[in-house]
Amino acid sequence: MFIEAQKTQNKKYYSKMLETIGSLSRLFSESNEPYIAYRVAENLFCKAFDAENLSRTDCSADASKEKLGIGIKTFLEKNGATMQKVAEFNSEHSLFSHLDPEKKIKKIAKMRNTRIQTTKRMFALENIIYHCVTRKPKNILVYEVPMDEVAINKISNIKISNGNTISFSDGKNEYSFNVAKSTLYKRFITPSVALDLPVKILEDPFSELERMFATVAKKLEFAPIKKQPHIFLPLYSTRGAGKNVPEKSGLNQWNAGGRPRDPNEIYIPIPAWIHRAFPKFFPPRDTHFELLLPNKEKMEAKLCQDNSKALMSKHNADLGKWLLREIFNLKEGELLTYEKLEEIGVDSVVIYKIGDKKYDIDFTKIGSFEEFENEKND
Repeated sequence: MFIEAQKTQNKKYYSKMLETIGSLSRLFSESNEPYIAYRVAENLFCKAFDAENLSRTDCSADASKEKLGIGIKTFLEKNGATMQKVAEFNSEHSLFSHLDPEKKIKKIAKMRNTRIQTTKRMFALENIIYHCVTRKPKNILVYEVPMDEVAINKISNIKISNGNTISFSDGKNEYSFNVAKSTLYKRFITPSVALDLPVKILEDPFSELERMFATVAKKLEFAPIKKQPHIFLPLYSTRGAGKNVPEKSGLNQWNAGGRPRDPNEIYIPIPAWIHRAFPKFFPPRDTHFELLLPNKEKMEAKLCQDNSKALMSKHNADLGKWLLREIFNLKEGELLTYEKLEEIGVDSVVIYKIGDKKYDIDFTKIGSFEEFENEKND
């Protein structure tokens, strides 16, 4: 089966996340059985095992990997032999509603098999299995069983109960069909489990979430400004209406026209008054200098463009890879906006001169450049 062949670290991550999600069950229920929403189970499975998510398509598999289709189910373990929904046929109701019970069941079985076969052809799958995440008090069990086609020529033991449910067997699996709901159920019998996970359900998950988000949402804390020579530079412009990050210059320079550009090409703007107030702070234009980043990595930088108005990295893309990708977590082609800077809590940087052609750069809180400008221009 699938899960037994996966890497240990993937299984550990999957197990830990199931336990963590299950621990939050009091958000939804007072039951002692952990609660795992089916969409969460599908998305977690795909993330943990790097599988393709098929859950939004109308097919018999929720995920696929290496020509194997996986139907992901989550339900209560109960006695280890429960009936669970495996297919609905509401839109095909007219194809079987007029048939007698035996013909009705064979028609349903044929349509069920066709769906499985079509899913295999659609995604070039060689086989399909069920990956079951079942829950019992204080535990989550994970096991896998084949997604068998119904053996139509072996259908037997057809029984009708309450005039609405038809049960039957094909010698390998037990099924039941709810006529009113046009829904096919299969009995899942728990085999040897692949994962048996103890879950400690938190009595007050709301308090835990409050503490977690209080930590996440806590304002960035900035180091005190050093007494070394320093200046502040804005990551935004004030041209136009209010603060903004221009769409085709500054930290969005990669989006400018005129020539092909690297998706990480950016510069930090240097207002003209900075050069007037601090004429010897930076070396001359196009002179390389060392820039020490907050993570202690070094980057070669320079001033460029008319009037030395831009601080760029020597290698065109280095500054953008650091700022846009590592710090602001933007995807290539995604514009930086002032709203994004506000969300992060940073809209300027401080540059320290620590030696000949050696500088430090660090982040500062919202409004730092304005305070610096007001102080120097008073």
